[in-house]
Amino acid sequence: MKKYVVWAGMALGLFAGSASGAFADDGPQLLTPHYTYNAKTIISGARLFATNCMACHSIKFMRYEFLTHDLGISRADVQKDIMLPTGSTFKDNMISAMPTQMAHKWFGLPPPDLSQMVRYKGQDWVYTYLLSFYQDPKRPSGWNNHVFPNVAMPDVLAPYGGIVNEHGKLLRAGDESPQKFKEQVTDIVAFLRFVSDPSVVQRHDDGPWVLGLLAFFTIVAYFLKKEYWKEVK
Repeated sequence: MKKYVVWAGMALGLFAGSASGAFADDGPQLLTPHYTYNAKTIISGARLFATNCMACHSIKFMRYEFLTHDLGISRADVQKDIMLPTGSTFKDNMISAMPTQMAHKWFGLPPPDLSQMVRYKGQDWVYTYLLSFYQDPKRPSGWNNHVFPNVAMPDVLAPYGGIVNEHGKLLRAGDESPQKFKEQVTDIVAFLRFVSDPSVVQRHDDGPWVLGLLAFFTIVAYFLKKEYWKEVK
């Protein structure tokens, strides 16, 4: 529980930044995450999101039980690795541990729900945003972001990726290599992509079967046509 309290005390949320910096679209060129979109990647992202982001950010359109139904995570693993220790039940929505009233009191606005963030901004934007934090002593949180200038949210992933200044100079190394850190960010993006459209995994699984059936019926229709028209001159 302690780690969630720590992050809750740090995180100020995306929308608590100044209005001039809100979702700036004229920032650096966006990067594209490269990954295999499957249950393994999404599950890894879910664990990282729960550990580092969910103290402040909710995913109100996703229930814990859907992670088992759609991704195949066991109920025990969901309860151990993803559910926050706040009295939530397996059928509850994935709601932040931060009370809304306290968020208003502390930060002026509560951190945004991220259920549809990938649909709204695109996975390239989210990926680049998470990789674009830098230390800025002038900001109240001590952080700034090249993609979202003057954002109030701190870099909660700094323990993994390290701390850099505005020009990208490494000030303190993180616990992970640069490549491993990018993989972790990619996993988080994959998870947010999943929660914005949970049926996509099932559609990907069903797609080859549907195409196979269409191909089969196309062949059947072709031979039926030849049989029906063989006497026609």
